[in-house]
Amino acid sequence: MEKTILFDLDGTLTASGIGITKCVQHALEKMGHPENNLKKLEIFIGPPLITQFMEYLNISKEEAEQAVAYYRERYTTVGIFENELYPNVEKMLKTLKDNNYTLAVSSSKPEKFVKQILEHFKIEQYFDEVVGATMSEKRTDKAEVIEETLKRLGRINCSNNDVNNIVTEKTINTENIIMVGDKKHDVLGARQFGIPCIAVSYGYGTIEELTNENPHKIVNTVDELLAYLLNN
Repeated sequence: MEKTILFDLDGTLTASGIGITKCVQHALEKMGHPENNLKKLEIFIGPPLITQFMEYLNISKEEAEQAVAYYRERYTTVGIFENELYPNVEKMLKTLKDNNYTLAVSSSKPEKFVKQILEHFKIEQYFDEVVGATMSEKRTDKAEVIEETLKRLGRINCSNNDVNNIVTEKTINTENIIMVGDKKHDVLGARQFGIPCIAVSYGYGTIEELTNENPHKIVNTVDELLAYLLNN
């Protein structure tokens, strides 16, 4: 079976920190909790926004939904493009496709925005599937995103009860699949399916955070990532 790579987006393929943190800053100000230190807001990069707002402000889900709405006021027009590819990302993707890898994006960011970003950087053609959250903040948990990616790639087969159309058995084929991400959520989400995760240290997760979750491998650059994928 062909080799398949599932890529996270923020902190793995793109350096999106400025755009995300400035939009979080905008939302916090609207919520009455201004924060000038953007570095402190990097914890919002990667995990589901609604969860992060709930934890950061100690607020209800309903209040967090309002914070996400404020975030998107700025993100949809400005923040989404305060972003850039990490060096040599397109070279890596082209090389992997030339070597017959199946590539997918598995992101907790809304799928609509993921596709816009890939199109903006003109790299959408390298991916066989692009999966993200819904705009209503469903399917934000990394394991849920990975499961949906596996479904679209034909790696999950479900047996249904003919009478009630209820799934009675689910078969998951994770042979020759690797996850690549920069946060513990990527490692933990992949682990739920027995998928090894390569963690990248150049993103937004700290070395301590990544090491504590014992990923399959930690790499420091895109070039190192490509070399490892091609030779293992």
